[in-house]
Amino acid sequence: MPFVIYVLGLGIFAQGTSEFMLSGVLPSVAHDLDVPLSSAGLLVSAFAVGMFTGAPLLGLATLKMPRRAALIGFQLVFIAAHVAAALIPDFGFLLVMRVVSAMAYAGFWAVASVAAVSLVDAAKRGRAISVVVSGLSVATIIGVPAGTLLAQHAGWQAAFWAVATLTALSAVALLVVLPGGRDTTAAQPRLGTELRSLRVPRLWVAYATTALSVAANFAIFAYLGALLEDVTGISDGLIPLVLGLYGVGALAGLTVGGRNADRAPFTVLLAGMGSFAVIAVVLAVTASSARAAIPLVVLLGAAEFSVTPAVNARVFAILGETRTLGGAVNIAAFNVGIAAAPIVSGLVIDTGLGLAGTAWIGAAFAVTAMGSTLLDRHLTRRHQAQTLTPGAGLLTAVPDPQQATAAAH
Repeated sequence: MPFVIYVLGLGIFAQGTSEFMLSGVLPSVAHDLDVPLSSAGLLVSAFAVGMFTGAPLLGLATLKMPRRAALIGFQLVFIAAHVAAALIPDFGFLLVMRVVSAMAYAGFWAVASVAAVSLVDAAKRGRAISVVVSGLSVATIIGVPAGTLLAQHAGWQAAFWAVATLTALSAVALLVVLPGGRDTTAAQPRLGTELRSLRVPRLWVAYATTALSVAANFAIFAYLGALLEDVTGISDGLIPLVLGLYGVGALAGLTVGGRNADRAPFTVLLAGMGSFAVIAVVLAVTASSARAAIPLVVLLGAAEFSVTPAVNARVFAILGETRTLGGAVNIAAFNVGIAAAPIVSGLVIDTGLGLAGTAWIGAAFAVTAMGSTLLDRHLTRRHQAQTLTPGAGLLTAVPDPQQATAAAH
């Protein structure tokens, strides 16, 4: 695997820390800026909105740019937004800076995903994506607890400064290891071609799988701290440790899923989401027991992140070489799941099911994701049948090696 893939993962780690640490930083922000905690929660929604809109818009805006210039440009905007937010302690301004930083992060993630799959052979795309996305799991293991501790002991601005510094270091590393110029792109994307690539029906089924699989996770993860504290009875001082264990499970799941995503994407998706559904149901029933809940949290992280390489591999396999805009839309699909799931779970919390009900919602999303995966597999098999040469019995016009094997798995 090229070293630059790991540097891209470092960039995701730096910026992903800002996304996930906010749950631990919110109390400090609310107290310092004298706003209700519920109002401070709008910062989470603002980030999701920035991610959703930023990925496709900035993917289009940088369509003709060299990838190194686009990636480093996004990081510079992200750094500037965090520095400005730390220097100007105003809630309204902070809200705007969260949208700006999220858009820059979304643009970086979209271009980084395309760069990663362009730097390796088609048979290694899922593994390359797993390395890049592993930055998120490392963020949950190290970045989120560290950011929370910084906010508790040095103020939320210190956490923002730390993220800005880490992002600057990753930008310098990327500047060194990623070649510049037009030769970093295998082919110059054309807007019309990129837009036409979105007209494939099974691509939108793959996007649905992306959104549903992420929704399954965030239906639980968005309220996991509250669930562990209020239902399981874990002290608030131990919550960061348990969330770190979730990240350990996520990293293990990424490793396993990344090694199998290209060879058998549908098997990985069905096994991962099926396992997630079962684990979520068990968590819903045993949430009051710490002995049960803690290992189940680790398994949830492993099951969820095991499918991340596969959902990306499916999208890029369908897109072929027209992957810039399509990859950006996949990032938007991720954030549809992130934004929608907590809303649904929030409605359930107010019922008799309470916080444990979030696990039932996560299981329901996971089962629905299995349904969209089965539909994707059916459409892929039909697509493979349509590429058979009459009378020859051989596949022709298959744009990606994964297309020739995915239907069997």
